[in-house]
Formats: sequence, structure tokens, C-alpha cells
Amino acid sequence: MAIIDLHCDTMMCLFADRSQGGLRQNNLNVDIGKLRAGQYIAQFFALFIDKAEHGDVLEHCLAMADLFHNQLADNGDSIRLARNWQDMQKNGQDNLLSAFLTIEEGGAIKGDMAHLRNFYRLGVRLMTLTWNYPNELGYPNAQPEYMSQGLTEKGREAVAEMNRLGMIIDVSHLSDQGFLDVAHLSSQPFVASHSNARAVTGHSRNLTDDMIRLLSDKGGITGLNFAHQFLGTSPVSRIDDMVAHAKHIVNVGGEDVLAYGSDFDGIDPDIEIAHAGEMGKLTAALQEAGFTSAQLEKFTWRNAARVIQDVLG
Repeated sequence: MAIIDLHCDTMMCLFADRSQGGLRQNNLNVDIGKLRAGQYIAQFFALFIDKAEHGDVLEHCLAMADLFHNQLADNGDSIRLARNWQDMQKNGQDNLLSAFLTIEEGGAIKGDMAHLRNFYRLGVRLMTLTWNYPNELGYPNAQPEYMSQGLTEKGREAVAEMNRLGMIIDVSHLSDQGFLDVAHLSSQPFVASHSNARAVTGHSRNLTDDMIRLLSDKGGITGLNFAHQFLGTSPVSRIDDMVAHAKHIVNVGGEDVLAYGSDFDGIDPDIEIAHAGEMGKLTAALQEAGFTSAQLEKFTWRNAARVIQDVLG
């Protein structure tokens, strides 16, 4: 079954240690061979920024974007940038994987919409407004004291500009009030690219039931995250826990709100799904849990494809 994965940190790993290989083949969770084995049609690749470590966040993000584009150029026989639904369709017709470029930390634009527009010109089509630190746009869900603080004026400006450009707003890592602000302000569907259900696992990175319903009402999706901290109490990322979150999210928000957002290469490696090539294990477990083939197609790719069409065109 075809797969679209809304989030991985593979570029971060390749940037940090070039000895791990390249996008064609490496010792990480995601490479071209593994994507092919997992029947992927598209992978969203994040440019991850840690403000505490990376100094000039704009410069660091641009350097990672350069690596991303160089990797695509080196592997043009297998994978190609996708900026919209039409690109993705054309790539599929040419038997190529689609690579969507994203930013994980809205602080990369330093509150300047010109930087946002330039990242759009570089191919970025999704951005989290925050990571785990406050920035010019808003506040994270990493600490309780930030949860009631919403978007700044620059954050509101970013929502409007992302809507105008046709860039997907990602609320994973954003404070609860920030989520509500996006839901109120955005004229387009938005996503939580890698977030689970807080009612199942009480972690601030997960979505409340009210958030899941609101996300669904707005035509958005949440990507099922494989990080063990967001799944349950086991130190292993267990498939049974993934299924429990999937069932709850669908029960609360309906079958159109669930997608895949593995967080591969950004989470602890002890995962029952060892890499992208084993994603069929999750689909099989969801089928065994009672989901129909039509529902599974929505979870694995159709729901994500709908948002790509609606927002990116």
C-alpha cells in the first residue's frame, strides 16, 4: 500500500555525520532503498533546528537545505523534489519518489516574512511554527508555563503569509493556545505532522481530543508519531501502542484526520518498525485491528494527499 510520511529527520542526521552515507543508502531509518521497500510515494524531509545548539538558525537552515538539494541532485534517477500535487503526480508517472522539504523550527525565519518567502522559493512547503523554545512566532508545548501563550503578532503574520503562499502550517510542538490561534486564523487546512493522542498518552506533545476534533473540522491531519515517549510507557516504540493511538484518533476525529508522521531518524532507535522498509507492519496491524482497506488507504496516503492538493495546489 502506498505511503506518504509527513516527518523524518534524516537530513539532520546526514548533516551531522556524513560518514553515515547519503540518501541513496545509509545506516539510518530512511534511505531510498528503504523507501522503495516500504512502497512510499512521498517523504517529507525536515530541516531541523535546535536554537540552543545551532547559533545562527537561518544560516544553519540554509546549509541543511543545500545538503538536501545536493542529495536530490545526486539521486535524480530515484527521487525528485515535489512542490505541489502536480509535481508529485509527475514524479510518480516517472517512477520517482517525491521529496517534500519542510522546516522544523519557525525561528529559522527570524520573524522576517522575506526569509519565509525565500525558503518557499527554495522549495519549503511545510513549517512548524515552533520547536521546543519560544521564538518570534510563538511558544512551544515543551513547558507547562507556555501552554496558555499563543501566537505573537509575527506568528499571526506568518500564518497569513503561509496561507497566501500555499505553505502548510504545522502545529506539532506548538502550545495549546497557539494551536487554537492557528485554527482561528488559518484559511487553509493545517497539520500536526508528528503528534499522537493526549488522552491515550498524557504527553504535552500529543493532541487533546478537542484539538483532534478541531483539526478534523478544519480539514487537517495528524501524523502518527513513533517516538516511544508519545506512544506509552514502554521504552520500545511498540506497534500495539501505535494502533491504540490510531484507533482513538479515528474514534474522536474520524477517518479523514489520521496520517503517518513517523519521526524516523529523530527518535530513539528501539522501534518495532526498524526502518521505512518495514512500514507494512503497521498497516497490517491496523488491518488486524479492524480497519478496512479503504480506511487504510486514507491513513497511509490519501489523507495526506488531500491536504497537499488543498494547500499546495
